Formats: sequence, structure tokens, C-alpha cells
Amino acid sequence: MSGSDTARMLARYNAWANKLIFDAVAALPEGEATKERKSLFRNMVHSLNHNYVIDRIWQAHLEGREHGFSARNTPGHPPLEELWQKQRAIDDWFIAWSDRHTAFDERVTFTLIGGNKGTMSRGEILLHIVNHTSYHRGFVADLFYQVPGDFRPPTTDLPVYLRECAAVPA
Repeated sequence: MSGSDTARMLARYNAWANKLIFDAVAALPEGEATKERKSLFRNMVHSLNHNYVIDRIWQAHLEGREHGFSARNTPGHPPLEELWQKQRAIDDWFIAWSDRHTAFDERVTFTLIGGNKGTMSRGEILLHIVNHTSYHRGFVADLFYQVPGDFRPPTTDLPVYLRECAAVPA
């Protein structure tokens, strides 16, 4: 698999997994997605909002522009449906970006929220975005076990995506 093929697959995998988790969170009983729980980001929606903010920050780095964020999350979060619309738009952006981009080894210099400078290749940035989002989807998945009843998070593993979706033309 070429670097371009891998990048396109990773962008699509990330969007697929985000849809699964957003759909599962939306299907929970009212109030459960925003109920404060013992977690880094207080609730499911705020955890998903963190992923969105980080996606936007890295999008700005890839575009060579300022992102406008002063923290890795916002103090509050939009309602789940609104956040899903925003997440879907950024996921679509990453898919379109990976489709048209070929220089995944090109280096990008950026400044992190804390002020540290960094340089990564475009491919490394995409891999970081997918890895980061997977990590925090795991936080959300774990919170499902704190919801009363028989609610289970979806399985968003890469092998499941490859089995179910990767063979389908984009």
C-alpha cells in the first residue's frame, strides 16, 4: 500500500469510527451523553469536542495558518447534533485533503498550544490525528459502562473497518 493509499484509508477510517461513536452516543437515553462523570473531559460530548478542537488545530497546521485556539478544548461544548455536524465537516475535509495530497513526506513546522515548536511530516500529522482521535474515542467508549442499562460502545477497531468498509470504493 502506498503512502497515498494509506493516508486515504486512514482519513476514511477515522470518519467511519467517528460516525459510529457519535451515533452510539446519540442513541443513549436523554442526558447521559452530557452527564458529568469521572473522566478527563467531564462527559462524553466534551470528550468528543476535544477531538474536534484538536482536528481543527492540526488542520490549521497543515494549511499553514493560525488556528485561533488557546487551549486543547473549549470551556463548554455545543449540543451533540451540532458537534456532529462540525465533526463530519472536518472529517470530510481530511478525506478530501488526503485524496488530493501526494507529498506526505513534506515537513510542516508548527507551534503547539503550550508554545513548543515542532516539525512533522504531513503523513505523521495525519497518523497523529487518527491515533489521537482513537485514543479519546476510547475514553468515550469507557464512559458507556457508566450508563445505567445495557449500553455498549461500538467496535471502532481498524480491522473491523477494513473488513466492513475498505473494500467499498470511495
